[in-house]
Amino acid sequence: MNDLGVFLRGVLMGAADVVPGVSGGTMALITGIYHTLLRSISAIDVHAAKLVIQGQWRDAWQHINGRFLVVLVAGIGVSIVSLAQIILWTMAHYPLPLWSFFFGLIAASALVLQRQVGGYDFASFTLSLLAAAFAASFVFWVPAEVTAAPWMFFGAGFVAICAMILPGVSGSLLLLLIGMYQPVLSALKQFELGSIGLFILGAATGITSFSRVLNYLLEHKRRSTVAVLTGFLWGSLAMVWPWRESAGSPISPLSYTAGNPSILLCVCCAALGIALVTVLQSRWGHEHGLS
Repeated sequence: MNDLGVFLRGVLMGAADVVPGVSGGTMALITGIYHTLLRSISAIDVHAAKLVIQGQWRDAWQHINGRFLVVLVAGIGVSIVSLAQIILWTMAHYPLPLWSFFFGLIAASALVLQRQVGGYDFASFTLSLLAAAFAASFVFWVPAEVTAAPWMFFGAGFVAICAMILPGVSGSLLLLLIGMYQPVLSALKQFELGSIGLFILGAATGITSFSRVLNYLLEHKRRSTVAVLTGFLWGSLAMVWPWRESAGSPISPLSYTAGNPSILLCVCCAALGIALVTVLQSRWGHEHGLS
C-alpha cells in the first residue's frame, strides 16, 4: 500500500467525519484499510512504550505501523481543513444531492460488507438486526442541551472517537445528540486549551482501548462482528435519507414540501456514490479488507 493511496484514504475519512451522520470508519471500510487501521492503533501498547524507553525507536515505529498512521492522519487533517468548508457549503445549499450521494455510498458499502459475513446463522442475523435498529433509532433522538463541565470534554472525546471507528456510527452525530457538538466547536474556535486537551485525552483513551476490543472481535468472532458492522451500515441509511420533515423524520420524496425534491438529480448522486464504492472496492478493497 503506497503512501499516496493511504493519504487519499485519509482524505475520504476526514471528509466523512465532517458530516453528522456519516462515519470515517465507513470510509476506512470502503477503501479496504479497516482491519489494518485497527491493528495499527491496537499496537500502541505497553510493548511499544518499552521499545521507546529503551531507545529502540525504529522497532517501535515498525511495531505500531507508524508510517501508515502518520500518512493516514495527515490525509484526515488536510481533508478536514481544506474540504470541510466545501462540504458544509454543499450541505447548506444542496443538501438533497449531498445526502443522496452518501446514501448510495453507504448502501453499496453495506452490500459489500454483507458478502463478507459468509452466511448468516440465527445469532449473526439477530445481532445484525439489533445493530441496524440501534443505528436507525438515532433519527428519532432529540439533541440534548447541556452545560458542559470539564470532565464532559473527556467523555465527549472518548465517545466521538469510538463512534468514528465504527462503520455506520457518526462521531459528530453522537456529539450532537449528547449536547457536546457545540461546546467542542466553541472550544476549538476560542482555543480553550484545557477543554481541547481533555477532549484529545478522551479520544486517545477511547481509540487505544476500543480498537483493541474491535480487533480482538474481528480476529476471534469475525462472523458476528462483521454482521454487527453490516447492521450498523444498513441502519445508518435512516440518518442519511435525503428527504425528511422539519422534525427530522424520513418521508417520501413525493411528500417533500420544503423545496424542489430534485428526484432525478438525487438518484444520479446516489448512483455516483454506488459507482465510487464499486471503483474503490475493485481498486483497493480486496487485498486489505476484512477478509
